[in-house]
Amino acid sequence: MRALAAVAILLASCAGRGNGIQSPTAPTGGWTLAWSDEFDRPGPPDPARWDYEEGLIRNQELQFYTRARTENARVENGTLVVEARRESFGGARYTSASLITRGRQSILYGKVEIRARLPRGRGMWPALWMLGEDIGTVGWPRCGEIDIMEHVGFEPGRVHGTVHTEAYNHVRNTQRGASIDVGDLYDTFRVYSIEWRPDRIEFFVDGRLYFTFAKEGTTAAVWPFDRPHYLIMNIAVGGSWGGQQGVDDAVFPQRMTIDYVRVYRAT
Repeated sequence: MRALAAVAILLASCAGRGNGIQSPTAPTGGWTLAWSDEFDRPGPPDPARWDYEEGLIRNQELQFYTRARTENARVENGTLVVEARRESFGGARYTSASLITRGRQSILYGKVEIRARLPRGRGMWPALWMLGEDIGTVGWPRCGEIDIMEHVGFEPGRVHGTVHTEAYNHVRNTQRGASIDVGDLYDTFRVYSIEWRPDRIEFFVDGRLYFTFAKEGTTAAVWPFDRPHYLIMNIAVGGSWGGQQGVDDAVFPQRMTIDYVRVYRAT
C-alpha cells in the first residue's frame, strides 16, 4: 500500500449545527469520515449543509436554477432528488437545481465520494464537481475546478473526470481529464469519487481508477489545488457541451438520485 500523504478537511463554522456524520462504514485504505449527508430527513435539502445557485448561470445552458423549490430538489425515500423539468420559469423553458456547499462546507484534500444514479436523455448534463472558494476574488479558471463526474446524454454509459486551471481549461482546449465507459448509469447507482492529495488528484468510478492529475508545479496557474474548494451537484439542460446534439423534450422530467455524499480525511 502506498503511504498516504497528509490531508486535511476544513470544516466550515457551523455553530449550533450537527456535523452531518451518520456513521456509515468507512472505506478501506486509511480514510476516516469527516463530513457527510445521508439524506435521511424528508423534505428540502438540509439548509445547514446546502445552498443553491439561482438563475441562468453559465455555458449557454437552458435551465433556470431554482432556489428551495421542492419540485427541483428534495429528499425522499432516503435519497436526494435533483429534478430537471420542462416548464416555463424565470424566462427559461426548463428548470433544475444546483446545490452547493459554499459558505457551509470547505474541502482541502481528502476523499470525496458520491453514490448516484444519473438522468438519461439527449440534452441532459449532470455534474458532481468542485470550485475554489476564492472564485469571487481570483475568478475562473484561476480558482481551480475539479469535475468529479460529468455525463452528457448523447454519450450513454460514459462519464468524464476533468480538472480546469488557468493553464489547463476547456476555453483553451487544454483541460486535463479522461473518460470511462461504465455501462448502465441510469438504473444502477454508481460511486463517483476522487482522492485529493497535496501532489495529485485521482478519479474513480466504483473504486476503479481511470485518471490521475499529478502536480506539475507550484504556481496557481497549473496547481490551484492547495486551497479550499466547495461542492456542486446539478443537472444542466443543453448548453455548450450537453446541448451539442440538441435536447429531447420527450424525456422530461429527469432525475439525478443521490444516495449519499461523504468526505473523508486520511488517517
